[in-house]
Amino acid sequence: MQLTLADWSVFCGYFIVLTFAGWYFNQRKAGSSNDYFLAANSMPVWVVAISVLATSQSAATFLGGPDMGFRGNLSYLATNIGALIATFIVIKFLLPRYYQLKVTTVYELLEQRFGASAKDHAGKMYLFGRVFASGARLYMAALAVAMLLFNNIEAGSVVTAVILLALVGLACTVMGGIRSVIYTDALQCAVYVLAALLVLGYLYNSLGLDFATIQQALSNPLQGESKLLLFDWRLDISSGGVFNMWSALTGFVLLNIAAFGLDQDMTQRVLTCKDSKAGARALLSSALLVIPVMLVFILIGFLLHIFYQRPDLYQPLQGFADSVSGEKVTVFMYYVLQEMPSGLRGLVVVGVIAAALSTITSGLNSMSSVLVADMYKPWKMRRAPATSELHFVRAGQAGMLLTAVVLSAMAILCFYWQQYSAMPLLAFALSVMVFSYSGLLGVFFTALFSRRGNRYSVTAALLSGFAVTLCMQPYILQQFSPTLAAIDLGFTWQLCLGCLVATLVCLSGRPAQLSPATREQ
Repeated sequence: MQLTLADWSVFCGYFIVLTFAGWYFNQRKAGSSNDYFLAANSMPVWVVAISVLATSQSAATFLGGPDMGFRGNLSYLATNIGALIATFIVIKFLLPRYYQLKVTTVYELLEQRFGASAKDHAGKMYLFGRVFASGARLYMAALAVAMLLFNNIEAGSVVTAVILLALVGLACTVMGGIRSVIYTDALQCAVYVLAALLVLGYLYNSLGLDFATIQQALSNPLQGESKLLLFDWRLDISSGGVFNMWSALTGFVLLNIAAFGLDQDMTQRVLTCKDSKAGARALLSSALLVIPVMLVFILIGFLLHIFYQRPDLYQPLQGFADSVSGEKVTVFMYYVLQEMPSGLRGLVVVGVIAAALSTITSGLNSMSSVLVADMYKPWKMRRAPATSELHFVRAGQAGMLLTAVVLSAMAILCFYWQQYSAMPLLAFALSVMVFSYSGLLGVFFTALFSRRGNRYSVTAALLSGFAVTLCMQPYILQQFSPTLAAIDLGFTWQLCLGCLVATLVCLSGRPAQLSPATREQ
């Protein structure tokens, strides 16, 4: 597959629009760190909601969502019930506290409760997880971009794609800070949703089947149960059952509390609204918007199932193979490479890049905010109390440049590690935020709902939550015993167990009265 003139025209048109948008949104320079990291609490609710939606999606969602529909059913969509429950919990217990304390990062709440070291250690746990998680997603996006642009995933192509994505993301947002990130996110979201809708429409027309026939085919597949199953009430705690309702009402609730309320990557956007009520509307709107967007990607997978696996209804020119030129690809990627017409294929390339950039830009600014607001600024103000706000804006821009380099290095490391080692670095990197969430959930639950805990138990809880979840991974258990490695516990249940241990560890600490001197330690 080679991109045609029509594909390149779409590709170039997108970058012209993106360049203009980056220039336009970066015209207003931030005058203070609050403006750079929180847009002076002036962002409209609707654009924040779309930005949170874009941040929750990624190139992995764009390419992997159809794969979920192709191989599974609608139960993945039902996990949004857990997301909605988590949204109300965050709105009730966390957002009012953040706005009351006027925080720049969510970890400042821990400083008020446990002291400065708690904020510092929680911020470092977040940064550790985000480097791996965002770097891995950048790597996955670069694979797709390299395959689509260069028709291979050789080292030079992948590294070029990584650098291209990082540079474009940095250029779009570094000057204007979070304001540029949010508006650019909204643009990227519109692009990749439009691309998905056009693919869905083209695929539907290609099949030439009426809606009733498609519905009947999905209700009665040739193998397995109905693909229209939404609520799966079977009790299955293995990795094959993570999308059942028991998981949605437990682990997915915890996962989304952490994502919406404890992960600076998403919560920072909500904190740019005028007040907690506006932030609550933005967060709830985003949680509701995820449902139709996710449904679009699942429906693409459903139609691909009929396209490739229902010869009684449709016979493609060639069947689905999970590799191209010896490289593994998702069913959606294979369809794009083999079946998509010129022009629309270019739009899919743009959609992948847009989904990737929405993840990259959010990570750059949120990681920089933790580096500067939680670590550098307190250190600098102790040594030079008269330091100007403009200095911290410059520090934020430098922080974004640093994080761009680190994420790119992590993405390139993922590529080489996957090529030359059997150890699952990518599997670790993609799931590492779940490991970090276990400890963060335990610490924040202790802070919100008890009077116990101190800076020592906070550190112990962060480490124990991470360690417990990590030790439940098959590639770790394999080091001890093949029998243990056979234990298959879904990641949502791992999160529940890790959170329980971390909470108990944090609660074990006796409460300490914090003096001003203690807070500075």
